[in-house]
Amino acid sequence: MAAPPARSFLSGEGGRGPPDPPPEPKQLPELIRRKRDGERLSEEDIRGFVCAVVDGSAQDTQIGAMLMAIRLRGMDLEETSALTQALAKSGQQLEWPEAWHQQLVDKHSTGGVGDKVSLVLAPALAACGCKVPMISGRGLGHTGGTLDKLESIPGFSVIQSPEQMQMLLEVVGCCIVGQSEDLVPADGLLYAARDVTATVDSLPLITASILSKKAVEGISALVVDVKYGGAAVFPDQEQARELARALVGVGAGLGMRVAAALTSMDNPLGRSVGHALEVEEALLCLDGAGPRDLRDLVVQLGGALLWLSRQAETQAQGAAWVATVLDNGSAKARFERMLEGQGVDPGLARALCSGTAAQRRQLLPRAREQEELLAGRDGTVEGIRALPLALVLHELGAGRSRAGQKIQPGVGAELLVDVGQRLRRGTPWLRVHLDGPALSAQQRRALQGALLLSDRAPFAPPSPFTELVLPTPFLQP
Repeated sequence: MAAPPARSFLSGEGGRGPPDPPPEPKQLPELIRRKRDGERLSEEDIRGFVCAVVDGSAQDTQIGAMLMAIRLRGMDLEETSALTQALAKSGQQLEWPEAWHQQLVDKHSTGGVGDKVSLVLAPALAACGCKVPMISGRGLGHTGGTLDKLESIPGFSVIQSPEQMQMLLEVVGCCIVGQSEDLVPADGLLYAARDVTATVDSLPLITASILSKKAVEGISALVVDVKYGGAAVFPDQEQARELARALVGVGAGLGMRVAAALTSMDNPLGRSVGHALEVEEALLCLDGAGPRDLRDLVVQLGGALLWLSRQAETQAQGAAWVATVLDNGSAKARFERMLEGQGVDPGLARALCSGTAAQRRQLLPRAREQEELLAGRDGTVEGIRALPLALVLHELGAGRSRAGQKIQPGVGAELLVDVGQRLRRGTPWLRVHLDGPALSAQQRRALQGALLLSDRAPFAPPSPFTELVLPTPFLQP
């Protein structure tokens, strides 16, 4: 491995010295008015707004007003690209040895229910020879956060300095860390504001938020898992495709090869929802087992990324490579080393990665009570609606109602049935793990309403992976 160059791991402009001084901004009310009225903002306007957010001169009401104006009036690709770059340059840039450039890749998800793909994919890609400096987030609304899941493992630290990240990439090949005050601080401020201003679903704001964090990572290739369906930010597949195209287009302008996978999020991904339960299921997948839909999505996304970064000749070849590292234990070995490198006691990391499912459960946070729900009639499972399930678990303590609120990592639910399976009346279909009092009648009704039954014959459920939107130099595989 080439030794890292003797320079700072962080710089203001990707190694080209300190950032340019901010332009003299127009008055914020004028910028807000212009966007409110549907006018384009210049790159200088956008930089001025972002600088005001970071230095504190923008009032909360002004930030909210601008976000709503963007949400209602939109931004074209040039404006979105300018916002992305302004967010990325609001802090410091990560730098890596030049020899790593082709190996540096990442994956991002727009958020789902039961989505623990990152926990499996990052170490799998590392086992394939990639370097994965993954900057992840916490739960947003009803969706779970990768950092919250990892923090359910005792000792795991999501706070890592750039020097520590470099060491993890050298020794392990991957790390999963949180956004710091030094990295993309403007996005952190806007991200929190979006959650309380009903602007989470703004296409340009989503695009800029995702790509600004990836731009500072210095990666060469990125796959974004764009969810659509009843429990996704965009319920409509065409809206999701529009976001996918924006991500690919803006990413190309930033010098990144970005592909966007459209994946359905009507049913939960896998059979577990909740932080500690999802860690257990991720370990099952790293065992080469686990739910078929989870494994399929990990393999498909990983294959696309290896192909996109030109480390595999075809997507199918890349997918086969990811499947191999899941089955031969090398991905799980990387996960164990990542746990140790990010603060988990080596004995606990070893026990989690080598123990049985029952042993793992004893090592992770557990809820005090369990309650099973029974099927009300005979039928074939057409689907299990992810949104009502996630909303009830949020109420039970698996999510946050305000920033900084403590979550209960043992709270969650296990699906005891698969989509397409025939079910008899009185059969348990859901096991809820809860720390508080028993489920209320309203919560029980909401959960029972999530089970969709039909009279048709049993069937094999389709893969959640629907479509891959690629940059123009690439042809569909």
